[in-house]
Amino acid sequence: MNQAFGRTLVPAFDPYANSINFLLACYVIPYVGLTGLVGATPTLQNETYKSIVAGILGVEAGEDAVFRALLFERRNILVSPYAVTVAEFTNRISDLRNRLGREGIKDEGVVVPPSEGAEGKVSGNVLSADKYSLSYPRSIEEILRIIYGGNASVPGAFFPRGANGRLAQSYSLAT
Repeated sequence: MNQAFGRTLVPAFDPYANSINFLLACYVIPYVGLTGLVGATPTLQNETYKSIVAGILGVEAGEDAVFRALLFERRNILVSPYAVTVAEFTNRISDLRNRLGREGIKDEGVVVPPSEGAEGKVSGNVLSADKYSLSYPRSIEEILRIIYGGNASVPGAFFPRGANGRLAQSYSLAT
């Protein structure tokens, strides 16, 4: 949360302090996984893997929609003690993920300017999607930059010891 705000939050953000904080914490990572699955799907050759990924993607999309809907309902509530709305928190988290991913806009908070919303008319943004209403894809490199805090080959942030999956390890070795 500090990185999303560009400063140290005082007191430190506690995801367990209340239900709003918990929802905001839940918003931080799952969407990154969803965009990674969208990005990976076209590269899959094996039908079994395609089926598994499709099943996981369905669950991830549903999970993200629930978190986003709950946060959207609370969009104007001030997050205590920071005096920042829930909508602003989601915007800052999404902006951070876009900055870390370094591949343009692939993430949006739960409120956007109407020109960026559905059909260029709606500011509510429960489903984050591109102008064609399709989920944004992210590459392995983008995902690693986000979960490592900026550098795809240097562990940090959510994985200070690095991810132990084959793709993450092979990418780190290749770069």
